[in-house]
Amino acid sequence: MRHHLVLRVIAKMLIPFILLFGLYVQFHGDFGPGGGFQAGVIFAAAFILYALVFGDNQARKVIPDKALILLVPLGLILYAVTGFYGLVFGGNFLDYNVLLNSPKAGQHIGIFLVELGVGITVAAVMISIFRAYAGRTRAIDDEDW
Repeated sequence: MRHHLVLRVIAKMLIPFILLFGLYVQFHGDFGPGGGFQAGVIFAAAFILYALVFGDNQARKVIPDKALILLVPLGLILYAVTGFYGLVFGGNFLDYNVLLNSPKAGQHIGIFLVELGVGITVAAVMISIFRAYAGRTRAIDDEDW
């Protein structure tokens, strides 16, 4: 892989801002547009940019495959546990009012937990899909044309 100095410097400058914007979208999701899915895609985009600029081997040092294998179900489990918590304490599935003493505070923490679970799963799945396709390279022979 050729080393493009300008591209690497610009990527190193942009990636923290991309991650910061992902955090903003994640935490602002229950107050306005955005949320877990959008934040997960933004986070994944930052790591995919890192992999494209610095190479897949270097990106696997930042987020190993074992971490992705754990993060995909972790977000789903967080979502499900938040939903079933309402059932256990007398509400409906994803009934946030029973999460805390105050229904308003319960709504806030419930939405936050569900959106966090979605964000974790989406980011991990997007990075996994990228790695699945990025690892499949082959030379094009004259016979393929």
